[in-house]
Amino acid sequence: MSISDKLLGKRTANGKPHIDAIAPACALPGGEIRIMGKSLRPPELRRPSVRFGDVEGSVVISSDDFVVARVPEGAGSGPIVVGTNGEVSNAHTINVAVPIADNLHPVTNPALDAEGNLFVTFSGSRGQKVPVSIFKIDTSYQITPFLNDMMNATAIAFDREGKMYVSSRNDEAVYQVSPNGAVSPYAEGMGVVTGIAFDRDENLYVGDRSGTIFKIARDRQIFVFATLEPSVSAYHMAIGPQGDLFVTGPTTSSFDSVYKVDPHGSVSVFYRGLGRPQGLAFDVEGNLYVAASLTGKRGIVKITPQGKASLEVAGHGLVGLAFAPGKSAILATNGAVYRIAWNIEGLPLPPG
Repeated sequence: MSISDKLLGKRTANGKPHIDAIAPACALPGGEIRIMGKSLRPPELRRPSVRFGDVEGSVVISSDDFVVARVPEGAGSGPIVVGTNGEVSNAHTINVAVPIADNLHPVTNPALDAEGNLFVTFSGSRGQKVPVSIFKIDTSYQITPFLNDMMNATAIAFDREGKMYVSSRNDEAVYQVSPNGAVSPYAEGMGVVTGIAFDRDENLYVGDRSGTIFKIARDRQIFVFATLEPSVSAYHMAIGPQGDLFVTGPTTSSFDSVYKVDPHGSVSVFYRGLGRPQGLAFDVEGNLYVAASLTGKRGIVKITPQGKASLEVAGHGLVGLAFAPGKSAILATNGAVYRIAWNIEGLPLPPG
């Protein structure tokens, strides 16, 4: 037995649990995190306890060197500890997202305007008429109805002048929306319209989930820009730091791709291996963040420019995200939105 093995045996012989790391270090309530360490399960093979501050979480899987625990409702950012046989481990810090609003139905990224106001859709099922299509959440987190008369509002984007654009997968159209909620058609007849995104020249890209990416110039001429595999739900899009268009579109596969489309419309696979990838956004360092599953675990996945993927936020039902001022992010599930303090700065719309 080596000296290191002897020291490890001495360190764990007293049965006191010890946490080495947790992953991911950020989560939504209900998300599952993995706690790595030593002596994390009692000798009698009973389950340990896991506390998030003053709130106890549920243990999904336990072993001596790792525990999978679910973040409980009511937990906040702060210390997490493991308890076994009356012994309590050292503390590690977890960052838990705070709910902002519920009873919503976003299907992709939320959007923020230049003043930091947040806009979120209540999209509904296709053909469903809902009382409010888009809600506005101000910087004090007060929520008010913003738009009432659009069927299946799907994706929201702002141009550099602060004008709002909204796609409707029911109407096969993209609309321009004024600050007072007045709606006017911007482009029509583009199939099951889902994701939208502006490039640095203010061309608008529009995803028809049946397989086409359209490019709409500022004079509103419409071109077929690229063709992809059809999606069972929606295309989601973001412009990367070099001006390439990145697209996700969930299929029936559990091993889906993030596509990169260069400014000439050439399509390549940027990353393959995600389950149901949806909304996506870039940070200033060129890392891509996608609401997706990675190795069966749902959350926000970070993909580096070199194509290395890691789960950064754990959370079920995530459909999109938007980086907010003050190094924070807004995370959208299929029924609510959350805010999380995150030491990441989002990539702004490139200058012209």
